[in-house]
Parts: sequence; structure tokens; C-alpha cells
Amino acid sequence: MPRTVLADWFREHSSTLTTLDPEQPLDDLEGLREIVGDARVVAVGEGAHFVEEFSRARQRVLRFLAERCGFTVFAMEFGFSEAFPLARWLLGDGDDGDLAKVSRAAAEWGAADLMHWLRHHNRTSGHPLRFAGLDIPEAGGALRPALEPVAEYLREVDPDALPLVDTALEISDRFLRGCGSGATAAPAWAGLETAEQNKLTAVLARLLLRLRAVEPLYVSRSSQSRFDIARRRVEAACYTDYMFQASNALMSGRGLAADLSVREIYLAESLHWHLDHAEPGTRVVLAAHNNHIHKTAFSLDFGGGLTTLPMGQHLQRMLGQDYRTVALVHTADHVPEMYPDQSAAVGFTLAEAPLEPAEPGSVEAALIDAGLADRITLTDLRHAPRDEQGAPLINGLRFQSSHLSTPVPEAFDAVLAVPTVTRDRSVRF
Repeated sequence: MPRTVLADWFREHSSTLTTLDPEQPLDDLEGLREIVGDARVVAVGEGAHFVEEFSRARQRVLRFLAERCGFTVFAMEFGFSEAFPLARWLLGDGDDGDLAKVSRAAAEWGAADLMHWLRHHNRTSGHPLRFAGLDIPEAGGALRPALEPVAEYLREVDPDALPLVDTALEISDRFLRGCGSGATAAPAWAGLETAEQNKLTAVLARLLLRLRAVEPLYVSRSSQSRFDIARRRVEAACYTDYMFQASNALMSGRGLAADLSVREIYLAESLHWHLDHAEPGTRVVLAAHNNHIHKTAFSLDFGGGLTTLPMGQHLQRMLGQDYRTVALVHTADHVPEMYPDQSAAVGFTLAEAPLEPAEPGSVEAALIDAGLADRITLTDLRHAPRDEQGAPLINGLRFQSSHLSTPVPEAFDAVLAVPTVTRDRSVRF
């Protein structure tokens, strides 16, 4: 019975979109307007990384929210520190061919098409979008992108504190050389002597405490804005250091419950930081994996315990109804998957993974049962069906090549589904 109920409900409440082409007319996305309402932040997810259709769908949604709803900032699962030079390029600095020079990560990790499109959009549309990064450096695979700009800042405002940064970089260079992501950094960190691990943590903590203690002095020698950015960069280094230990413990079977939430709170607080430092009326489109924008806690297959309190849960607590989420899913029978591989530069190999049939009660199964699997659809989940006890009947969706059991209408306000999956060929690792 629930399977039939869900199929009928999706058939009645899903609108069909005409295209994924971001340059085509946007009228078919008007259903988003009511879902978004007056929210300050709208998160647009993806059910798997490195999928071309998800990137194109995001571009259309981003354009709709900018041109028709007045959104002015595009924030992304991208390094807070690394985003500043990229943001300037996206607003017109330099030449069109400079992306790799400005941001190696954007050029090589599947964001090249999106960034070139955004630069063109900012130049031609009349609705430019400022870019903002939220994440720890290289998603936990480096410290230099955060600490090198801090060293430049300290040379001006407090040269005596430079040895703290130098010590942190000296230690980090012993294990982070050649690391391309958090997947390689955590086991490399485990190879350090315990005394070196502890020294890195201590020196970063001391650096952060010094910045907090002498803020008036630093501001008098620079500006409040420059100080705030430097402090957030040092915080990024501290959170990254914590993630080395948390990720290694998880992979070793010794992880604490929800320990990976350290990265999630950094993402959420970075978004709040950008709102605090923006002009009144700023509205943000946030792009990140479905699991990051998810409004409720969940568990993945790491021993069955609570894995993550996601960014979206923190943002829901911070912003309430000012935070809305749109999950992106697909109904294809395969997806690009990241398989752990310590011999690879980024700690994993990307390959196509065949999928099991969609789980009953999942978004994908409901779309298939409703005869919508071959269409691009947008479904408003805010009034999704529930059982007699009030539990949502839609109880899961795909996560990469796996299934995530979760009360979907409590985690997301809407879902946009695509029928096909194509690996993003711009990925260069």
C-alpha cells in the first residue's frame, strides 16, 4: 500500500522540467519560488560527486535564483581561504584562461565548467553572484592554503608571532607533501610521531588564542575585515588538524560518535560568517553534497553508530526557516563512485558503479513507480505523506552508490531528479 501511495503522490506533486541547459528559459523552474519563499539561504545538493547532470541542474537553479529571486552570493563546498582569489576572477579579474592559475582545485576537481559559466554569467547577465568558500583547505588535505596568507598578514601586524606559523608549516610539510585530499592526509598524519602530532595541535591552538587575545592591536594595524579573514583561516587550520585525527580514528575503527562533524560545523559557521560580513539583504545559494545540506543527523556504514551532524543540521538550528534545501537525485542504474585507493594521489579511484534496484520507500523508487524515471522532475516535499504515527513515508534516497535511510521530508524541502548520469570529464585527478 505505501508504495502505491507514494507513486500516486509523486505523480500528483512533481512538475516536469524541460531541460538541463542553463542557457534555456527558466519558466519551468517557477515552482521553486514558493518552496524558497523568503529564505536567506537555499542549499542545492547532489547525490554523488562528479556528475555532469547535477552540475548543469545546479547552474539552472543558480541562474533562476539569481535572476528571478534576487540571490546575490554563490557559496560552495570549497576552501574558505582558497576562494578569495577565485572570487575575484569570477567577478572579472584576469583573463578567461586563468582558472588553473587562480585555482588548481577548481580547474582539476570537476568545477571548471561551472566556474567558466559563472564568470560568463557575471559578465553578461546583469545579476552577478559573489563567490564564497566554506570548507577547510583542500577538504582536509592541506594546511598551507590557510596558513600561508596568515603568515603574510603577520609579517605586517605581528612579526614576532611568525614562528608559530613557521613551526606548523614545517611539521605539516613532513606528512602533507603530495597529499591531495583528506583521504590521504589522515593516514599520512598517523605516520608522525605522537610528539609531533601534539606539537602541531598545540602550536595551532596557541596561534588562534593569540589572535583572539590581541584582536584590538591587530585591527589597529590593519582593519577589522582583514583580521576577521585571518582568524577564520587559523580556525580552518585548527579544524583541519582535528580532522586528521578524527578521520584516522574512524578508518581504524576507533572513531568517536559524530566526530566528523568538526568539518560540518566549520562549513556551517563559514556560511554564517559570510552572512555576517555581507550587506543587508544578501541571499545565498549554497552548493554541496546532499549529505552536507541534510537537515537531520544520520549514520553511514562505519560500524552503525552516529556518523555525522551535518552542516545542514547546524544551519537549520542557526537560521530556522531562513534555510531551505533541495536534494538532487537520479534514477539511472549506475553512478561514478570513489573507491579508496592509497596509491592514488587523492586517496581514491573514480569508477562507474552499477546500482542495486532502488529501495522501496526511497525517492528513486517512488519516481520509478510513478513512471517519472525518464523525466527531469521537481517535487515539493513540504507536505509529503506520513503514516498514522506521523513518520514520513519517504524514508531514504541514494548516497553515492549506497542507500541512505533517512526521513527525507525532514531533511529536504524539495527534490530535483534527473534520469541520466554522466561522469564529469573535466575531472583531472
